[in-house]
Amino acid sequence: MSINIYKKIGMMTFFYLAVMLSASAEVVLVTHSSNDATLDKKSVQRIFLGKAKKFSNGKEAIPINQVEGAAARNAFDSGILGRSSSQISAYWSKLVFTGKGIPPKEVESDADVINLISDNPSCIGYIDSSAVTDAVRVISLN
Repeated sequence: MSINIYKKIGMMTFFYLAVMLSASAEVVLVTHSSNDATLDKKSVQRIFLGKAKKFSNGKEAIPINQVEGAAARNAFDSGILGRSSSQISAYWSKLVFTGKGIPPKEVESDADVINLISDNPSCIGYIDSSAVTDAVRVISLN
């Protein structure tokens, strides 16, 4: 093989990695600015998998998901829930089919998550870290 082929393969690999890295999102958990609940990763998993209905402070917890395929959703599902988005969909399909659960409300964008959360202190969601506004409080996991 000539040097040119190796250069082309190297450039193609570089561009592929650049595209993949730019598609990933750094997500943060957010809730209403007045919600003082503290959470750990396990609590968040329980809320988003329908196993818990309340925050640590005893107040109702309403999880908000982004639509399947959204970069923030993929990052949240794999990073916090420890499963792929397709595994989460299968999990909820099973619960819905057996009548044991209703999946979280899904919205289209970070802005939709912020709007819902700013209107309801019980909501919790996730957004890309670059989309954070004063309308929500970022939750640090304990």
